[in-house]
Amino acid sequence: MKKKILIIISILVLFNLVLIYGANTAIETNAKNKTFTESNQIPKNKVGLVLGTSKFLTNGELNLYFKYRIDATVDLFENGKIDFVLVSGDNGTINYDEPTDFKASLMQRGIPENKIVLDYAGFRTLDSVVRAKEIFGQTEITVISQQFHNERAIYLANKNGIKAIGFNAKDVSARYGLKVQLREYLARTKVFLDILFGVQPKFLGEKIVIK
Repeated sequence: MKKKILIIISILVLFNLVLIYGANTAIETNAKNKTFTESNQIPKNKVGLVLGTSKFLTNGELNLYFKYRIDATVDLFENGKIDFVLVSGDNGTINYDEPTDFKASLMQRGIPENKIVLDYAGFRTLDSVVRAKEIFGQTEITVISQQFHNERAIYLANKNGIKAIGFNAKDVSARYGLKVQLREYLARTKVFLDILFGVQPKFLGEKIVIK
């Protein structure tokens, strides 16, 4: 009996490893030639979709993922590669508001308020991407985040009828971002489960025109 249990566990572990590897490979392959690190090389899109994250870490320090996404967004806007910024993030409670934090920082860096649109229901990357099309009417977007995140978002966008490219914000050190990188492998696997089961954003709602 114990031997059979060990065999079953081994099979399940192997299956999960194969699934994780397959998901990671598919997402990286799909994103080939669709992400850019230099603003002078990336094609222009009307809207840049910034994927939200918390401004501060639990220890009170500034979150470098947040800082570098701000830097990347300003770079694109100042070089005329996007006309509007769609900030999509989590505003699940009254005390947690990613989109407003991004808006304040972007305005401090010189992006006009009327060029910034907020999506308060970007609870997951899936929600942010699908809502960019279904709520904000965008079928071509530039996703702004770190490369690993852009690759996943582009895959989701393509599967939902959106032509997407990514502008890679500066990444963090391996030590700083270890937990995020490990979670990413699981998140990439979940992408396929979401697509398989037709998972939709938590909220949709009335359309908002970006103009």
